[in-house]
Amino acid sequence: MSGLESFEQLLARVRACRLCEAHLPLGPRPVLQASPQSRLLIVSQAPGRKVHETGIPFNDVSGDRLREWLGVDHATFYDAGKIAIVPMGFCFPGTGKGGDLPPRPECAPAWHPLLLPRLTQVRLTLAIGQYAQAGLLGERRGRTLTDTVLAWREHLARGALPLPHPSPRNRLWLARNPWFETELLPELRRQVAMALR
Repeated sequence: MSGLESFEQLLARVRACRLCEAHLPLGPRPVLQASPQSRLLIVSQAPGRKVHETGIPFNDVSGDRLREWLGVDHATFYDAGKIAIVPMGFCFPGTGKGGDLPPRPECAPAWHPLLLPRLTQVRLTLAIGQYAQAGLLGERRGRTLTDTVLAWREHLARGALPLPHPSPRNRLWLARNPWFETELLPELRRQVAMALR
């Protein structure tokens, strides 16, 4: 056991990663938070430009909405002993025509198998956005993000809860799917509170 890499050493290696440096317009800056004591795992897409600049996960408008959805305050959200934030891509991938580019494909296969098994205290996993849902749910996800999120009860029974991305760009989706606010959000807050107890 003495030869086993500590969790802190693993995080240091992740934060020093340069795996896809040649493809990152602003260069590498892996952003994540995790602890072996984390009880809630948030798997999202990839950091945006503002998060890249600050190095703080969800330090943007999307984060404000996500914290509201979860019913947690700023201090709780940024307590790695309670909440792990491990995106599909740890670095800002750049911007395309319709917003940020997808997470780099090298990241999750390289690091998730080393990180996720060591988060042994996680009681609930949130799969935020289509890339996280593809990575975590695989063939169990629906044909569309809406189909996947509509089946939230089925996924929750297996310990994962799919959510749309809390980006302001998703206002139209939220307006078209009022059940998300009336049915899913109250249960999300209940599940998060139980996981963090």
